[in-house]
Formats: sequence, structure tokens, C-alpha cells
Amino acid sequence: MALAWVTLLPLLSSLIYVGGVLLVKRAADLGVGVWRTVFVANLATTLAFLPLLSLGGPGQPWTMLWQPACVALLLLLGQVSGFLALSRGDVSVATPVLGTKVILVAGFTTLLFGDRLPPQLWLAAAISTLALALLGRRDQASLHRTELTIGCALLAALAFALFDVLVQKWAPAWGTGRFLPIVMFMVALYSLMLTPFFRAPLRSVPRSAWPWLLGGAALLALQSLLLIYSLAEFGQATTINIIYNLRGLWSVLGVWLLGHWFHNPEQSLAPTILRRRLLGAALMSIAVLLALGSA
Repeated sequence: MALAWVTLLPLLSSLIYVGGVLLVKRAADLGVGVWRTVFVANLATTLAFLPLLSLGGPGQPWTMLWQPACVALLLLLGQVSGFLALSRGDVSVATPVLGTKVILVAGFTTLLFGDRLPPQLWLAAAISTLALALLGRRDQASLHRTELTIGCALLAALAFALFDVLVQKWAPAWGTGRFLPIVMFMVALYSLMLTPFFRAPLRSVPRSAWPWLLGGAALLALQSLLLIYSLAEFGQATTINIIYNLRGLWSVLGVWLLGHWFHNPEQSLAPTILRRRLLGAALMSIAVLLALGSA
């Protein structure tokens, strides 16, 4: 039964993530800006995690609050870097680069837990990252124009990977219903530091942008809840992230099939790009099967 949830929750999260990203990308195009987007998304995420308080947990002494404080800071760093990548570049470029997180998770898991991961998980992580590269690749000229996007996405992948592994390491002692709500409350507090960077107050966000912003924030909050809960409750960060990496495939399909609904210019794919991405989809399926076989 646990294996079913370990599979289902990150899979749902990967699907919901793409919808949220397309919505906030549209909000950014309408002038919301990165800092206001992160602020609203973090408030929505904090609210989404409040029901977990009902799960309870043993908690820890106040002297251990540095653990959720550290994890919250990593999450905020990952969110800011990720939103910068998505707002400055294409969804189908930023999302695959974010997928390199799975290799980093595998490495951090080995370093922090001292456990030896099964060889097929390392192979699955490598194949998954290669698949994401194929899914996100466009052309050489385009890649040269997206250096900032790639750099921000890599920083986000590093922060998110360390966040995932530390949640897996520290949450059991606190209890899921204690650790995660405290982390998200601290993220909300940290987010107040972003307000000086707002290009204008929240009340000046264009009326036409609010539905995109609120809808995107709600979806991203939901996908965060599903993913982070599965990490805290079940561990298996590498397996969960390999399944979650399917978001690279969903992002390509979403942009291609639904991009016109979001006024996204990426939906026009050349035949060569389509072939590369079909190969990437096949490799992604192999990676997921390897991960499930090792779980």
C-alpha cells in the first residue's frame, strides 16, 4: 500500500505542477513580477499545509527549531531561483534543467544517510536527467540566450534537492504534522523579506493577472503539499523525485497541446524537436520503471 502512495502522490504532483507553472508564467507575462509571485505562492502553500497539524507528532525542543528554519530557507531559495528561471525563460527549458535535481538528491542521500543506493536507482536517475535534457532542448542559439534561465534553474535544483533530503532526514523525529507546518510558517515569515523588492504593491497587480496568479499559486501549493508530504511520510527521496521528474514530459505536452490557452509561444514545435522529445519520453518511462522496480 505504501508503494502505491509513493508512486501516486509524486505522479499527481508532477501533473499539477505543470498547470501551476503555465498559470504563473502567464501572470508574469502580465506584469506580476517574480517577487510578488513568490510571495503569493508561499502564502498559499502555508495555508495548504495547515491541515497537516491534525496529524500531530512528538515535536522537538525549541532548541531544535534551527532544523525547520534551515529547511525553510532552502525552500525559499529554491522557489525564488525557480521562479526567476521560469519568468526569464521558457517552461520547456527551465523545467528540464530543474529535473537535474534527481541526481543531486541521489548524491545527497548517499552523503547524509550513508546508505548505498541500489545501482538501478542511480541508473534511473541518470536516464531521467538525460530524458529531461532531450525534452527541454530547443536549438543551440536558443540555449545561448537562456544562460540566466539555466543558471537559476540549476541553483533551484540544488536547493530543492538538499531540502528534500533534509525533510526525509529530520521530519520523522518531529512528526509530519509538526515539522512541515512549522517549515511552511517560517517560509511565510521569510517571504516578508521579499516585499522591498516588489516593483509595486500587491494592490497594483493588474486585474487581468489575478486569476492567473491565484490559480497558479493554488496549484503550486497543492503540488508542494503532495510532494513534500510523501517525502516526510515515506522517505525514498530518490524514487519519489524520479517519478516527479515526469513533469518534464508533462511540461512539453502541456505547452504543445494547451499552450495557446495560456498565450504561450512555445507550442509550435519543429519536427526535429518533436522527435527528440519523443525519445526523451521513452527514456523517462524506462527511468520510472527502473525506480519502481527498485522500490
